[in-house]
Amino acid sequence: MKYYIIAGEASGDLHGANLMKALQRQDSDAQFRFWGGDLMQAVSPTLVKHYRDLAFMGFLEVVMNLKTITKNLAFCKKDIESYQPDVIIFIDYPGFNLRIAKWAKQKGFKTHYYISPQIWAWKENRIHDIKRDVDKMYVILPFEKSFYEDKHNYPVEFVGHPLIDAIANRTQVTEKQFRIQHKLSDKPIIALLPGSRKQEIQKMLAVMLSVVKDFEDYQFVIAGAPSQDYEFYTSFINNENVSFVDNQTYDLLSLSSAALVTSGTATLETALFKVPEVVCYKGSWLSYQIAKRIINLDYISLVNLIMDQPVVTELIQDDFNTKRLKKELHAILETKKRDTLFMQYFELEKKLGGKGASAKTAKLIYTDLQTIS
Repeated sequence: MKYYIIAGEASGDLHGANLMKALQRQDSDAQFRFWGGDLMQAVSPTLVKHYRDLAFMGFLEVVMNLKTITKNLAFCKKDIESYQPDVIIFIDYPGFNLRIAKWAKQKGFKTHYYISPQIWAWKENRIHDIKRDVDKMYVILPFEKSFYEDKHNYPVEFVGHPLIDAIANRTQVTEKQFRIQHKLSDKPIIALLPGSRKQEIQKMLAVMLSVVKDFEDYQFVIAGAPSQDYEFYTSFINNENVSFVDNQTYDLLSLSSAALVTSGTATLETALFKVPEVVCYKGSWLSYQIAKRIINLDYISLVNLIMDQPVVTELIQDDFNTKRLKKELHAILETKKRDTLFMQYFELEKKLGGKGASAKTAKLIYTDLQTIS
């Protein structure tokens, strides 16, 4: 079978790569063409566009890059028509993917969506587009199944969360190897995960680093995103107690005592490593004002959304400042708070459905294609 996969962000690259490996186990003749990143390219060389050229953060940034986005949409449609896949698999990235899905359905292509757009957070009216344009939907959060099926009468498959497999199957390094490799001291580590896009890193990292001087018994380590060069980070580092790790976030989290994390998939990854965290977010003023008015959620982090309670502290917009960050970091380094968090993290993992998300999804996709053929 010929699979065309579209992932537009770092997390989509991770999940896309694992799905591709699972599809290869199901389908010995699997052929891929895809939009994604380095992890997907390690599985198959046929990368069309890298996600680093696709990710625009916030409403204002999207508007400013509309010309580029329009060109990418046109190129994608042309590339799909040339490739003639048996199925198109969309991974999150809804602004782009739902537009392609509409066109693809009209052209008669089979459309499968892995990792649902977060329409339960905003733009719920997109359900009409999904019902019309998406043949099969595979969801990874436990509350999404009832959202689609009970509220909107649209059948979906809950496959569990692929991060559980990604973490369980990773190649681990020892603490000694990691510290020697990155010239780290013996001090306990506080991880800084400022995001993957330049715009968000610029907004987040300076504030995260502003608390370093108040925690001299710890060393701070920045988790570099695979989409950014080391030189980009150097302008932020002005303290000898700050180090940098490139594209080794899981190794870093496995050894960390605490973490400051930009809102996104990384908040869930950090929790699955059982690392106490403070969730941070700051967008442009305009993007935040718009988001505040249209997003109907009590929380922004996946941890709190899944647990439906404030398990981890969220510092959003003006609350994300040096004073608050210092206070909350002190709190998660205290034994009592840490013990409570660990118990809640174990409960979170149970809710996510266990291992095997990529394998389940691959089997469902391949079985569906076999039935049609």
